[in-house]
Amino acid sequence: MDIDVQVKICGITNSEDARAAVDAGADAIGLIFYKGSKRCIDEQRAADIVAHVPPYTSINALFVNPTEAEVRKVLSTVAVSQIQFHGEESSAFCEQFDRPYVKSIPVVDTARMKALIADYTNARAYLFDTHVSGEHGGTGKTFDWTKMPEKNIGHRILAGGLDTENVAKAIRIARPDAVDVSSGVESQPGIKNHKTLERFIAAAKLAGKDLAL
Repeated sequence: MDIDVQVKICGITNSEDARAAVDAGADAIGLIFYKGSKRCIDEQRAADIVAHVPPYTSINALFVNPTEAEVRKVLSTVAVSQIQFHGEESSAFCEQFDRPYVKSIPVVDTARMKALIADYTNARAYLFDTHVSGEHGGTGKTFDWTKMPEKNIGHRILAGGLDTENVAKAIRIARPDAVDVSSGVESQPGIKNHKTLERFIAAAKLAGKDLAL
């Protein structure tokens, strides 16, 4: 049986890139509301982007250690499907917004990852990303894909340094439910290369079809 690996294109900053991602087959787009990111946008620009996206595309809002007010301000303006938390937010904080949420898990030792997963049992999915001290994703660096936790923990998203050249191999090794890419499909920070987008999504989808459950 084929594996349907979903693809999220993160760090979208304009409607043209959003449409290109969807047209190429992306299942989800990510909008970043963390001021420490080069791809950060405000809620007004995010709302304009979402207005150009088909209704069945998942819209993910990414935050890093936000205040409750910051999250609610975005939710009041942008049609967010689910929230992605990349900081040290507590599970209680993540669960208060009446949206499904994804919790980012830095890939470190197995015991530490299991402990973090146990703290966020109500997360819709877990995003596994490269651990870089002082960073919260978007580093463009890969990790050892054999360290990806097994499937019995729920939906697993693979991130960290993925690009058109390595995504198929990463999927074969880690066998994720979804992959998440930002810098690996860009011509410069925040600007997507549409041809690269197409190649990445095609490679990810093909790699999923080539895997047997």
